[in-house]
Amino acid sequence: MRVSDPPKRFWPSLDENEQAALREAGRIKTFRRDMPLCYEGELSSHVMIILKGWAKVTVADPEGRATMIALRGPDEIVGEIGALNQRPRTATIIALQAVNALIVPGTRFTAFLTGHPGAWPKVVDTMAVKLSEAGHRISQYSTLQGAPRLAAFMLGLAEQYGIEDPEGGIEIPPLSQAELGSCVDSSRETVARAFRDWRERGLIRTGWRKTVLLDLAGLAEHP
Repeated sequence: MRVSDPPKRFWPSLDENEQAALREAGRIKTFRRDMPLCYEGELSSHVMIILKGWAKVTVADPEGRATMIALRGPDEIVGEIGALNQRPRTATIIALQAVNALIVPGTRFTAFLTGHPGAWPKVVDTMAVKLSEAGHRISQYSTLQGAPRLAAFMLGLAEQYGIEDPEGGIEIPPLSQAELGSCVDSSRETVARAFRDWRERGLIRTGWRKTVLLDLAGLAEHP
């Protein structure tokens, strides 16, 4: 059982000189759990490179209900679209756990790209992947609820972030049941019930902040 190779994260795609230049241009900031990294509609233009922790990306529908469209974690860049087009933020990003991020003001980020043109394709690649991911997840969430939505989300995590576990299976990012529930707009109790069922059926293996998918096809066929 294998997953496809995930897209390379933004930070590791940079060479040492590019990384050093961005560190010089920015500062490290810590965001507490449930603290927004940015708000949909705001005009701030800084970019953020997540160094530690996980955050969810949400968009609001016309009635103001928030829909989670993506997860962002270590080595990923967020906020780059607002920095480049100088338009309002397209999404709200909220820390699911303590997040450390490198904050780079928009003007310094654009100056960085001017001085390091080799970084441009790496930014464009990340934006293309994100747009495709967001469209897929919005479509998926419109038809699924509860445990099936959770299963689909976890399969997406396996494809995008999964690593092979030495004991077998694919380990997904270390999110608690409450954090997974927040990602799919479900209660912790809904996640706990689904996990009990999936463990009994041999679909997953769990531990402290560790979830390993043992049968991707089984999860994909969740009723």
